[in-house]
Amino acid sequence: MQAKAIKTDQYLTKDEIQKHLQNVEYIVMAAPAPEHFQETPIHFTLFLNTDEQLPKEVQDAILEKFLQENKIEKPAELMSQLMPVGFALSKDQETPMPMLLVDPKDQRSIPYAGMHVMDFLADSDAFHEAKEKQLTGWSYVYE
Repeated sequence: MQAKAIKTDQYLTKDEIQKHLQNVEYIVMAAPAPEHFQETPIHFTLFLNTDEQLPKEVQDAILEKFLQENKIEKPAELMSQLMPVGFALSKDQETPMPMLLVDPKDQRSIPYAGMHVMDFLADSDAFHEAKEKQLTGWSYVYE
């Protein structure tokens, strides 16, 4: 089964992003990993609501706490750094979808906020929708 792309109707502006992120501690996104990653079938992205470069020991502590709280195993392919993050709106979604803007063209055309992003592959039975149903989802965690 192949995951379908989520249709984007529009993007939040810089001012809308700033208002939207008020009181947000972080956002977690879970999506199916590419099929050849059988040991780590879920692609996780943590969007931390800070534009500061976090020290390595702080990054490690955040990741370890997240893994334990969510019963996540076998983390692999970790990327942890400041990244531009846009927010897509769709009439089919209740909340704006965070999007890593890797392509320089997207960074020039889509408004974004700088956020510390932790992106990795792992396994967890707590994220059944991503693992078994091949669905992508995200949740906002507030302060």
